[in-house]
Amino acid sequence: MWRAPYRSLVRVRPVAWTCPCRATVYELCLGGGRAFLRRAVQLTGAPHVQETAPKTIIEAQAVWTAVLSGHAC
Repeated sequence: MWRAPYRSLVRVRPVAWTCPCRATVYELCLGGGRAFLRRAVQLTGAPHVQETAPKTIIEAQAVWTAVLSGHAC
């Protein structure tokens, strides 16, 4: 599910995110009628960032809900 960031969407903005005080931070990002999740693991040094493939907004919101509820990782 997670992959290296791929700049397929030119203008994107995070619309929801988890607490940045955690080691792993998740963001729900929207742009151009599409959406994806971004995950940043910040243990030491620069954060390791991964993203899901762009999906419809409804599909991405379902994945977002699954991640927040612990049903997806």
